[in-house]
Amino acid sequence: MKPIYITTTILSTVLFLSSCAEKPKESAPVEETPKMETFEVKKEKLSTELTMPAELVGFQQVDLYAKVASFVKELKVDIGAQVKKGQLLVVLDAPETSSQLSAAESRLHSQQSVYTASNSTYKRLLETSKVEGTVSTNDLEQAEARKNADFAQLQAAKASYREVQTMLGYLQIRAPFDGVVAARNVNLGAYVGPSGKGSELPLFTIQEQRKLRLSVSVPEQYAGYLNVGDEMHFTVKSALGQIFSAKIARKSGALDTKLRSERVEMDVINTGNELLSGMVAEVVLPLHAKDSTYVVPKSAVVTSSEGVFVIAVENNRTVRTKVQKGREFKDKIEIFGPLTAKSVLVKSASEEIKDGTEPK
Repeated sequence: MKPIYITTTILSTVLFLSSCAEKPKESAPVEETPKMETFEVKKEKLSTELTMPAELVGFQQVDLYAKVASFVKELKVDIGAQVKKGQLLVVLDAPETSSQLSAAESRLHSQQSVYTASNSTYKRLLETSKVEGTVSTNDLEQAEARKNADFAQLQAAKASYREVQTMLGYLQIRAPFDGVVAARNVNLGAYVGPSGKGSELPLFTIQEQRKLRLSVSVPEQYAGYLNVGDEMHFTVKSALGQIFSAKIARKSGALDTKLRSERVEMDVINTGNELLSGMVAEVVLPLHAKDSTYVVPKSAVVTSSEGVFVIAVENNRTVRTKVQKGREFKDKIEIFGPLTAKSVLVKSASEEIKDGTEPK
């Protein structure tokens, strides 16, 4: 029985190996090179939008201080009050200045009397001198000199009196323009003046709010697309869902040395006082190209460690061409480089496509 067992085992092994050898071999899948889609570049005027934060400020704003050391005698307005140009806001009291005015007035009257006397003396001597030998030339000249000196002293007294009067005028502080009292930092009896703690804060801050300035700092690369008169839209958080519009009124014409941006201002007519000075707005600035430029799909531009380039097709071979990127809008991008209207580019470019590849 033992030999029969061995023979059967060998036969089974031979049949198994034979069946394995008869199985057909599976062929490896052949990878097809993807087709390169190409297109001809075209020039067009790309219009984009730039959203920037901006600040609303009063068209005019001024901080009012006391020029004369004094005390607050009367407060005529309070915070939030609407004021007119020339309206009295506060009355100050400075007893020393009032005394100075009385003294200056007394000196003025005294000097007027002195000048009147010397002038009369000179006139009498002048008339008398017309008779030969009655008045010496020296006496006449001394009288004239005394009259001129007294006249100069009179003019100085008048100037001193006007100066003190002007200082007294500073004790009544009036509104320089129509606006609203945005801040008040004094109370009755408070000491105010050009020095000391009374001068740290302004008495009042007046803002013109019927017309506001909307100021925005535009980055250097976009500043050239904006022009005076361009209309733009903006929103504020306090009026959700409401869109305001304004036109560019002025540009600074220079770049800020810190931000490298140009200050652009719009005038906003604040109808109904819906907007307040100090609000932060979101401004949508329209950027319209002045000239046509090459605009391509974003997928055609490659940014790598080698730089920014597109893949052009020349003589049925690919060539990497370095370009500069401009503005972007949705799936398009503006490029600048050695291209022509007949240039053909690969639509889906990548670093894997080497120079000299034949597009299929």
